[in-house]
Amino acid sequence: MTLTAETAPSRGTTAGTVRAELLDCVQSNLAVLADRFHGPDTHLALGATVRFAPRPGPHELPTVEPEAEHQLAAIADIGLVERLRRHDVPPTELAALAAAHGPLYVMADTYDMPWLPYHRQRHMQHSYLVAAEGDRALVSDAYHSHTPWGLASPGEWVLDWAELPQSSLVMVLERAAAGAPDVGPAGEYGDVDAYAAAYADHPDRFAALDQLTTETWLLARSRRLHAEFLAATGRTPAPGTDDHLKRLDRLAEQAFLAMRRVQRGRPEPARLTADLTDALHADRALFDAPRNPLRETVTETVADILGIDTAAVLAAPSLTAVPGFNSFQVVEIVEALEERLGIEFAAEDLLPENLHRIDDLCRLVQSAQAR
Repeated sequence: MTLTAETAPSRGTTAGTVRAELLDCVQSNLAVLADRFHGPDTHLALGATVRFAPRPGPHELPTVEPEAEHQLAAIADIGLVERLRRHDVPPTELAALAAAHGPLYVMADTYDMPWLPYHRQRHMQHSYLVAAEGDRALVSDAYHSHTPWGLASPGEWVLDWAELPQSSLVMVLERAAAGAPDVGPAGEYGDVDAYAAAYADHPDRFAALDQLTTETWLLARSRRLHAEFLAATGRTPAPGTDDHLKRLDRLAEQAFLAMRRVQRGRPEPARLTADLTDALHADRALFDAPRNPLRETVTETVADILGIDTAAVLAAPSLTAVPGFNSFQVVEIVEALEERLGIEFAAEDLLPENLHRIDDLCRLVQSAQAR
């Protein structure tokens, strides 16, 4: 008999310390192993780097979802080492590997995973842990997410080996002898405007909004994970982080609502694209600013002119959203940046659309410095 998550007895293989609500389907079970070997919160190092690195995705749309190999490379940051790797493993061979090596980290298609709500609903690569339980398989999966087909909850299931899917990847991951390293925060950002435009202009609105629902969910989770990493390592998240995280959650809700409306033949909400663009610019300003000296200088200069602190500047989606902002202050900002940085902006660059966001001002400075 196949056991459900509610009735399966615990074998202690699903780590209660894992912040499953912050992790995606590749990270969640790496996190279990990290905390098992090195103690609670080790897995939060998976959020050390804030990334916005779009790559080609489904439906000719960009996606911020990292490739699995990129995510698996992060095992070094959580004190794991790879001892064995196999591809395209059938269930019978999986049983033999588990008997020989102990718990395995496995990736396969959710469509064939009976413990997930995606079963027979959606194709997607997903991880789980499996160990031998007598002549059967003990499946552990720490993934947590609300889906259109129900809740995916962390749990354990005892299944026949034949019930498991063909595995695209099987790994034996062990504790690194040197332990988990001390990793610091980092940022990696791509082109925000091109990304937003791709979703705004895509002709298949349902496909675009369906994918955008996943995208915004990934962004919201990864930023919350980063904030938890900062807190766990004694670093203080930038002021305005909590409000920004709530904003990303709302954006994910907007995308899902828009997708459902279009699916039912109803109009798409008009604000979604603009809100996406503003949120992504705010995201970069908030998370990338502490690690970018130029952006820090520009932000400080703007804050001085507007008479507010840098946190308020970073939290605003645009300078026009700052109470009391006016066009005279734009002139002061331009002149202050030229004087402070020893540059001269090109007259043709001094357009309103280039002067209302920190990112845009930074690009103008870089252009002036390059001449």
